[in-house]
Amino acid sequence: MKKSIIILILLLLIVGGGIYWFLRPKSKEAGPEMVVHGMAPGWKFSLPQGDPAQGRQWFVKLECYKCHEIKGEEFPAVAAADKGVGPDLSQMAGLHPVEFFAESIINPNAVVDADAKEKGYLGADGKSKMPDYNDILTGKELADLAAYLTSLKAQEHKAH
Repeated sequence: MKKSIIILILLLLIVGGGIYWFLRPKSKEAGPEMVVHGMAPGWKFSLPQGDPAQGRQWFVKLECYKCHEIKGEEFPAVAAADKGVGPDLSQMAGLHPVEFFAESIINPNAVVDADAKEKGYLGADGKSKMPDYNDILTGKELADLAAYLTSLKAQEHKAH
């Protein structure tokens, strides 16, 4: 009986070791990082690189200039009542990563500044007056528009 128990234990160790060898994490070789399931360590969503010139065209097409001023840029005239509905975007370069601007465009309520109410950026419901563009822009168009916003530097604008 003892001999059969020892044989059974050895058999389980051999089979278990074979299963572990087959399912073990594979060594990293050249190429993308491999994971069995889930996200790779340090994974972060990155927006594809956009074209700022194309993004400026989307800024005009969507009439973002009606609510957001960009000093040094020339856009069609805006009625005084429409001005200042959203923050001045003249100096956005370096303030946030491109993904922050993308999120602000498709989900303007994701991050709302503490002083947004006093500045008139919020509606009576406490949400941003800015519409979301989630159903309007493709991923490429979103990347382009976000790239334009991240390119903005104070007083350095002339139509891209």
